[in-house]
Amino acid sequence: MSSQHSEDHSAVKMPCAFEPYKKHKNIGKCLIISNEHFRSPHLRRKGCSVDENNLSNTFKSLGFHVQVEKNLSANEMIGALRKVSKENHTDNSCFVCVLMSHGEEGTILGSDERWLAVKSLTSLMTSDLCPSLQDKPKLFFLQACRGLEYDPGVEADSVEAPGEFFGISDVPEADFLCCYSTVEGYYSWRNPEKGSVFIHELCEMLKDCHLEIIQILTRVNHRVANHFQSYTTDPDTHRKRQMPCFASRLTKEFYLHVPEKKKKLYF
Repeated sequence: MSSQHSEDHSAVKMPCAFEPYKKHKNIGKCLIISNEHFRSPHLRRKGCSVDENNLSNTFKSLGFHVQVEKNLSANEMIGALRKVSKENHTDNSCFVCVLMSHGEEGTILGSDERWLAVKSLTSLMTSDLCPSLQDKPKLFFLQACRGLEYDPGVEADSVEAPGEFFGISDVPEADFLCCYSTVEGYYSWRNPEKGSVFIHELCEMLKDCHLEIIQILTRVNHRVANHFQSYTTDPDTHRKRQMPCFASRLTKEFYLHVPEKKKKLYF
């Protein structure tokens, strides 16, 4: 009688060591594209300047070089990202882009009222087009509606977009993260005087820079989902909620770091 022996040729399992992204001389650049005014006056996004100031102050406090671009057409939005992609980011640890405008699922509106696929913007920062950001985190934050539904569980950043969106991912490759102010299909709320709830909570949570980025964004989700309700005079839009979300293809842990303050010398 012959006996058969089975052997396990699988590799010996080694403990998985997670390392954070490498830190460089500078934390990086933050590009803020903020569309408040459009060809049609009724599309004005009141309260947008509050978000701009909050974002600018927050990212500057984290050591970022902040660039704010206002009221860009669809082509100008592409041009702004393309210009940044050609810059030298060798000494930077990451890149951040904040997009604020009217939106629909997968698209965002230029000041010329032309729709632009979000992926056409994120794809401009891929490693082949911006090699100095290869293997570094590219973070995109979107304050815009992603549909026309109200979350039952002020103003909304939405206008009806023509055509259909076929669900193409906005996250083009590894080391990208896209964080959205709301889940697909729903409105994103903005107060004409106080700005948007998502941007406010994002800036508050980013101040806890000792946390890993996924922890920070999870806390943003928690704050917006549990501490916000719309307040309007319309029963159809009153007491509605909002739920941010994010899609990550980051391959390492990412920590924001505040630049070290120079120690004072006493004589």
